[in-house]
Amino acid sequence: MTKITCTSCALPYPDTGLPHLCPRCGGVFGINHIDLAGEEAEEPGQPGIWRFRRSLPLPADANPVYLGEGGTPLVEREILGKRVAFKLENLNPTGSFKDRGTAVLTSFLLYRGISAVVEDSSGNAGASLAAYSSAVGVSSRIFVPESASGPKLQQMLASGAQVVRVPGAREAAHQAALDFVKQQSLPYASHALLPMGIAGIATIAYELVEQLGQMPGSVIAPVGHGSLFLGLLLGMHALCNREAGTQLPVMVGVQPENCAPLAAHWENKAFAGCQGTSLAEGTQIERPVRGDQILKLLRPGRDVLTAVAEADLLPAFKELAEMGFYVEPTSAMVWCALRKMIEKLPEPVVLVFSGSGLKFRQ
Repeated sequence: MTKITCTSCALPYPDTGLPHLCPRCGGVFGINHIDLAGEEAEEPGQPGIWRFRRSLPLPADANPVYLGEGGTPLVEREILGKRVAFKLENLNPTGSFKDRGTAVLTSFLLYRGISAVVEDSSGNAGASLAAYSSAVGVSSRIFVPESASGPKLQQMLASGAQVVRVPGAREAAHQAALDFVKQQSLPYASHALLPMGIAGIATIAYELVEQLGQMPGSVIAPVGHGSLFLGLLLGMHALCNREAGTQLPVMVGVQPENCAPLAAHWENKAFAGCQGTSLAEGTQIERPVRGDQILKLLRPGRDVLTAVAEADLLPAFKELAEMGFYVEPTSAMVWCALRKMIEKLPEPVVLVFSGSGLKFRQ
């Protein structure tokens, strides 16, 4: 079973409750390593992400919550003479990759006997938590920025979540959720701060390698708080540790140019905070929770954190739709990055589409 520890002082995750920060030092809990060694790491008869149950941070007697997450298609195309594949995470139950992590988190909530949670989200995480928690009888209150897309809010409301719209930027919704948690003494089921779901997201890596029949040459994914990108990194490292001599792919993380703190750090540029809004609303994060872990795992001179122009997002969204991929602008960022970098990237190149275009209100 994958272990959860504090990323600052290495305290193991407590045996009771749902603490979102380390009670000893106030640090962030995380997953530093996933072990896939040996055949016993997989359970072939299980569906979706639960094939990899033994790699997840859940006790053996925890009941898995399954709504159809995982097992998403990988579609290959030849783009500008290169072998390119698209991992369709937009086809998960609520329309985003978040479902992989939420399935693990919700299973953890049930095991701990938690019946009500609070979360903040710009959309996808909230829609996912609302659906999964409702399916197992856990009530949810979700704080969202007032700029959150209508379709995502409708998903939350349809699933029975109590939705609280908060004026201001994304950080304001986060602070409002923290204040409410403190006032009401409720568990904070933060998709950003709780790391259980990262091991679920790592299953994307296992699937795409199996579907390709080889390790990819490059992987491109969007970065907000960083759970998707970190999950891919940890998953690829786990696969390479299992197969001696396997080379890690070039990892490319993408942010919008008006809110690109990690890309700025990677390129040794100053970051003056997020400037305005972006169509890639899920990545408008000034202080990514998983940023430090990501930066420690990336290899200078090989991996990349890059920013793409806001003006390119809508044309990329439309171009992908014309190709048959109706994904949200956050996903379209990876297409922008491919266009910008395709000559430099080793094949095959995998683009991870994080969410459905049905969530995007134009």
